[in-house]
Amino acid sequence: MSRRTPPASVLITGATGGIGRALALHYAAPGRILILHGRDTTKMDALTQECTQRGARVLALLHDLTDIDGWMNALDKVASVNPIDLAIVNAGATHIIGGDGESWADIERVLNTNLRAALATTSALLPHMQRRGGGQIALISSVSAWYGIPVSPAYSASKAALKNYGEAMRAWLAPRNIAVSVVLPGFVKSAMSDKFPTGKPFMLSAEDAAQRIARGLARNQARISFPMLLAAGTWFLAVLPAPVSQLLLQWLGFSRKT
Repeated sequence: MSRRTPPASVLITGATGGIGRALALHYAAPGRILILHGRDTTKMDALTQECTQRGARVLALLHDLTDIDGWMNALDKVASVNPIDLAIVNAGATHIIGGDGESWADIERVLNTNLRAALATTSALLPHMQRRGGGQIALISSVSAWYGIPVSPAYSASKAALKNYGEAMRAWLAPRNIAVSVVLPGFVKSAMSDKFPTGKPFMLSAEDAAQRIARGLARNQARISFPMLLAAGTWFLAVLPAPVSQLLLQWLGFSRKT
């Protein structure tokens, strides 16, 4: 595990959300180019101003990631003009299951944002990084990738797939000097976590999460998982017999009863 050179240019998708915004402000520095994606114009304008005040040059991308072809074309054009050293693929969506289950529309929305758009972002950037002979990609997954949380099945599935994809790509791209890290955060204070109906153990601030992610990326960690107790607990659920894991989740209040 070798340390990475500080990036001169950083792409962050979902930059107007909790973790994305904190990461943008963390990386905002004189001489650095920030390519920030978001959909909320008001939040993006405010974030751009804050990052510019810290000395960064900001390029804002207001794009619907579920328009996969349009997003890939836009990203290809941007990367051709502004080579991207670090891409933090952070944009995400969640859904909490109801008494009748998850509708296909909700499942599709979550998978399109969390998985298809994330893989499309990676696919659009890789040719540019391979031509340049290096780069770094961070895929923001979740501790729920270790074991599916009953209140959010589609979300858990999307994050598990993203984790496996990132780990496979890391091994394949390492000889090409392209680093891939999978980030598996627990509960981070944000509008997304506010939707979660159960307890939120070991909740972290977005600023704390951003610091942990940035440190892990600088060290080129394969997995950046935090906080430690929650990460270990969800990993443990994956190795326990399934009936035991299910009982534990029910006891902890993470299973829908209706």
